Amino acid sequence: MRTTVKLTAAVAAAAALTLGLSACSAPSDTTSSSTKKGKDADPAAKLVVAASPTPHADILNFVRDHLAAKEGLKLEVKEFNDYVLPNTATQSGEVDANFFQHKPYLDDFNKKNKTDIVPVVNVEIEPLGLYSKKDKKVADLGSGSTIAVPNDATNEGRALKLLADNGIIKLKDGVGAEAKLSDVEDDKGVKFTELEASQIPARLGDVDAAVINGNFAISAKLNPAKDSLALEKAENNPYANFLAVKKGNESDPRIQKLAKLLNSDEVKKFIQEKFSNGAVIPAFGPVKS
Repeated sequence: MRTTVKLTAAVAAAAALTLGLSACSAPSDTTSSSTKKGKDADPAAKLVVAASPTPHADILNFVRDHLAAKEGLKLEVKEFNDYVLPNTATQSGEVDANFFQHKPYLDDFNKKNKTDIVPVVNVEIEPLGLYSKKDKKVADLGSGSTIAVPNDATNEGRALKLLADNGIIKLKDGVGAEAKLSDVEDDKGVKFTELEASQIPARLGDVDAAVINGNFAISAKLNPAKDSLALEKAENNPYANFLAVKKGNESDPRIQKLAKLLNSDEVKKFIQEKFSNGAVIPAFGPVKS
């Protein structure tokens, strides 16, 4: 079940200064339930975690409903439909942690917003895909085609690399997933529309094709294995999504319990069964620096 919640003025002001993305939902006025942080946090206090609805909240809700009680963990999940507010709420202390992002995105966010959020443990990977309601194969895209891409720096670079890997565009030599539109050496007549990642599925019919993040594709009832024209490879993919906290809270006993549960055999089985179409793949373990 989704939770509709409110922003405090402080978080709203912080969010307004971030990446220029608009939110569809926001955190409640209830702040994090533990006044002490880090290793001194009350292990019996409720742990509030911000997450994108799918698959992140799905996974957390499974942990809450089936695993948390055995570990003495009181878990509350708050859902968000954008990529900014979970971090601003974590930074301000309105939530204790978040689960929605990969490291290239977090590194860019911290740099731009002077925040100090850090990863705790990897959980899963959602391969990026190219989708279209008008074209049936990659070869149909060419001069005059309009392709929507995410407008945040890391996901846009990732999207451009996917297009280049599939011969739709050509990037400058040596440019990979950090690519910007200015790094497109030959667009082959393709035109780009930059949109907030969460809004792209709803605009798919307005463009010839669109690169959509895995979680938003799932929410839009798209099957990556069947519906995508091209799909990012999961093997050696650096974009694992992880549990994250404000620096200093990594040792919170509640966070350590949740990290253990998120990397459990039970969660691995849940991911593999619920997302059997390959849209979400377990990727457990420490986050590489």
